[in-house]
Parts: sequence; C-alpha cells; structure tokens
Amino acid sequence: MPLTRDFRETIQARVERDQAFREELLKEGVECLLSGEVEVGKAVLRDFINATIGFQTLGGLTGKSPKSLMRMLGPDGNPQARNLFEVIACLQEREGLRLEVRAVR
Repeated sequence: MPLTRDFRETIQARVERDQAFREELLKEGVECLLSGEVEVGKAVLRDFINATIGFQTLGGLTGKSPKSLMRMLGPDGNPQARNLFEVIACLQEREGLRLEVRAVR
C-alpha cells in the first residue's frame, strides 16, 4: 500500500522536531528485522531514511547507488546482510547512536 503524502509529511515533521521519536523509529526498524518481520523493518527504515538523510546522501555515504538502496529496502527487495548492516551502521553513525542487542526472556 503506497503511503500518502500527508503521512510522509507527518513522519518527516515529527522526526525533525522530536529526537526521541527519530531514535525510536530507527530502533523499531532494526528490531523488526531482528525479530523476522523483514518487510516491516525495511518499510520503517525506508521511512526513516526518507525523513532524515534521504537516499541520495545515504548513497554517497555507502558508495551505493541511491536507486539500488531504494530497491533494496523496497517491498520486493532482498538485501544481502552485508549491505543491510552497512546501511544500519551508516544510519547509526549519522545519528550519533549505537544500537545494542540485549537478550531477554
């Protein structure tokens, strides 16, 4: 289901004004990927990238084509783990964050 422009604008406005929301959005995307919800995780990361640095800047930072990155995180994308982790590492560095994995029962 394509996102409406209003939804994208709403996410972008919230990300710009709310640092905690911005961090949680990135964290949520990674947590979804780790829990096996790959499609949801890719969608959340796409929203995060669109609302923050954009695919052009991300492409420059990773040395990958912006179109390739968009396809990778698109609904039909099947990213290699190396590429996905490189994107996540780049986003963490750009945000000044370090996400940690913690085991819970």
